Amino acid sequence: MARIRLGTEADVPRALAIWRAAVDATHGFLSPEHRAEIDAIVAEQFLPHVPLWLVEDEAGTVQGFLALDGDMIDALFVDPAAHGRGFGSALVAHALSLSPDARVDANAQADNALPFYLARGFEVTGRSERDPQGRPYPIIHLRYPG
Repeated sequence: MARIRLGTEADVPRALAIWRAAVDATHGFLSPEHRAEIDAIVAEQFLPHVPLWLVEDEAGTVQGFLALDGDMIDALFVDPAAHGRGFGSALVAHALSLSPDARVDANAQADNALPFYLARGFEVTGRSERDPQGRPYPIIHLRYPG
């Protein structure tokens, strides 16, 4: 059974490792330059400074994380080795318990992202042809109709 807990500073390296493994597995469309640029931002400016909700397996191993800012899911990543085991669903359920009308942006080129959120009841509300930093990666905007 998955357990959700608030992360600490000591959890940042594991969250970063999960992020890197997940991006390597699902974001092959990123150029090497953009991948390196985003990695630096996530490692230095994002993960160490946001509240992280972590999901642990029965053994207490962190298998994924969620960053929630108000009603916006800023990040939700699960270790690819643990995909399909319910950890992502547990994180979404936790986000919805905190913000019943949560929003999330999914990269259109990440094949797993849009189906994941649609299967959990999110609805598409729009699309942007570039990511928030202006890079050429289309973003699908979604909201849970809570």
